[in-house]
This record gives sequence, C-alpha cells and structure tokens, in this order.
Amino acid sequence: MNQLFLNRIRLNKADIDPRRYPFNIRCLQGFDELTIDHPVTFLYGENGVGKSTLIEAVAIALGMNPEGGSDNMRFSSYDDYSELYRHLTLGRFGRPQTKFFLRAESFYNVATDISNNGDLVQTTYGGEDLHACSHGESFLKLVEHRFWDKGLYLLDEPESALSPQRQMTLLCHIHQLAAKGSQFLIATHSPILLSYQYGQILDLNHQMQPVRYEDTDVYRIYMDFLNNPYGMQKVLFDE
Repeated sequence: MNQLFLNRIRLNKADIDPRRYPFNIRCLQGFDELTIDHPVTFLYGENGVGKSTLIEAVAIALGMNPEGGSDNMRFSSYDDYSELYRHLTLGRFGRPQTKFFLRAESFYNVATDISNNGDLVQTTYGGEDLHACSHGESFLKLVEHRFWDKGLYLLDEPESALSPQRQMTLLCHIHQLAAKGSQFLIATHSPILLSYQYGQILDLNHQMQPVRYEDTDVYRIYMDFLNNPYGMQKVLFDE
C-alpha cells in the first residue's frame, strides 16, 4: 500500500457547542476521530448529512482555497465556509507533490481564476480555456492535465458534471493516479465511483463506519429501481 499523506481526522471538542452549526450536523454527532487507511476513500451519505462541510473543512485545514483549487489559489466570491476547520487535527505523513480541492458547486470560479492566468492555461491545463469546454469536459481536462502523481486530491461530488460514461473515465484516472502514489478523499453519491474495488467507503449516515459497497443505500436503491423501474414508479406514484 502507498504511504498516505492524510491518515487521520480528529475533531477537537474542547471549545465547541454541539447545538450550533456546524457541530450539530449529523456526521459530527458522536464523532471523535476518523481513520483513513486506503489511498482512495469515499465519504458517503444522504443530502444534508455533512459530506461537503467536512471535506471543505479538511481542505481548508490542509491550506487549500475554500472554493476549490490548489493551495496557490486565493480567490473568493463569497466567504460562507464554516469554522469547522479550526477544530480539526489532521494526521499527516510526508508531503504530496501537489494538492487540489475540486468542488462541483464552485468549479466555475476555479475555471475563471485559471483562465485569467494565460501562462498557466498554456503550461498546465492543456492549452485550452476551461470555459471553452462543457462543464463535464472541463472537469476531466483538469484531472487529466493538473492531477499528477503523488498528489493529494479532495473531490466534492465530482459526478455532478459527468455522464455515467465520463464517471467511468474519471474512475480510470483515479485508479491510475492512486497506483502512482496519489491519495483521494471523495464525497459522492455516485454508484459508479463508490464501486471502486480498492477503495474505502465511510458511511456518514452511521457515524462514519466503513461499509461494503453492496450494503450502501445507493447500491440497493439503484438495483431495485433498475431491475423494476415501472413497478417502482407505481409505488412512488401510489398507483
């Protein structure tokens, strides 16, 4: 197994009010410490459970821009990130060659910051303005041209811009980079990404316990629906 750059996330509870946001979100209730022992780790859970809040806090604690990007990007369109990062202690070993925080909801701002630096576009992003591509294409171009070996990458719902086929392309990139010493922490609902056989799934619905892919709600729901879509719709529509 590759040495991990990030292997532990600990919440320091000394000065927090568990009734106040963000400490009252579901994934932090009863949470003390999270152990990461795979190069590819998925944070999985229902909407509102706190996946994005947690991965954002980890990114900030690692020195990355809250809206996404590398640790060299410092643009800001709206400062609405939580104070959670101030209360995290990260177990870190070694120094990654590069870091990047990719979050779907603010990727437009990241692409704009990159586009404003013409030399950077030419040398690092394949010579094409990310705004000249579709949302999904720009995601993959960034991964192809900016994600390097021995990097640490945090991805927040990367599937939101990608078709199922492109999600499989992303999965290939993740696998190739992990084999070359990179580490990923990914918040996702995607049954395609979660299926990665060498990854670890942490269920934020159940106090961040490791869970098998086949035991996740998303796997069971997709299987039930795809095996009987019209029957499921009869149930949903109460016919």
